[in-house]
Amino acid sequence: MPRLIAALIRHGDYHQLPDTPSAHQPFPLTEKGRDQAVRAAAQIQRQAESEGWNIHRNVHSSQLLRAWETAHLIAGELRDDFDISSFADLAERGMGSAANLTVQQIEAIIQDDPRFDPLPRDWKSNSHFCLPLQGAESLLQAGQRVAGHLEQSMKELAGHSVGDTLMLFVGHGAAIRHAAYVLGVLRFDEIATLSMYHAEPVYIEYTEQGWKHVAGNWKVRGQAQELD
Repeated sequence: MPRLIAALIRHGDYHQLPDTPSAHQPFPLTEKGRDQAVRAAAQIQRQAESEGWNIHRNVHSSQLLRAWETAHLIAGELRDDFDISSFADLAERGMGSAANLTVQQIEAIIQDDPRFDPLPRDWKSNSHFCLPLQGAESLLQAGQRVAGHLEQSMKELAGHSVGDTLMLFVGHGAAIRHAAYVLGVLRFDEIATLSMYHAEPVYIEYTEQGWKHVAGNWKVRGQAQELD
């Protein structure tokens, strides 16, 4: 079986609302984020050439603008005939009806709703916690969704790949880390201690025995929790 590699890529830096945990914000990359995406293409090209990987011409991204822009810039730097397919399954954790509200607004809504208990102190980072609002999901549910997309995509690739192949997936840090846990690449206790650099790929290999990390570095988190 040829080697099949998935490049997990967090979008570049983007225009983000302050103190707003929802990652479904519809804003574009900053100039810094665009530069990060361009540099990512060069890094991906070097990695593929050094390993002898063919880069699959179809790049998968989430439907959020910052991920699509990152994928578009990477694809444009790599080759003219690359194309991009966008998928809802690659999005970050959904906050449901609280999408794009601030932390203070969300906490006030829950506090004022007689149906709900107060939010736990770690509600934003707790992998299992899901806001009790319509359409919301937990970080782990988001990771399961992303992992399912990766599994299906690489399984389909295995059915027709004729050589060692690298496929690019552009999404969001927290959902990707939780997907890596679901796929057996990270331990559960590592999810909270690691993050991802903007537009710097982590490479994982799809094999008959499971998934394994083969290249690229996770980012070690600082003391302060950063938003993905």
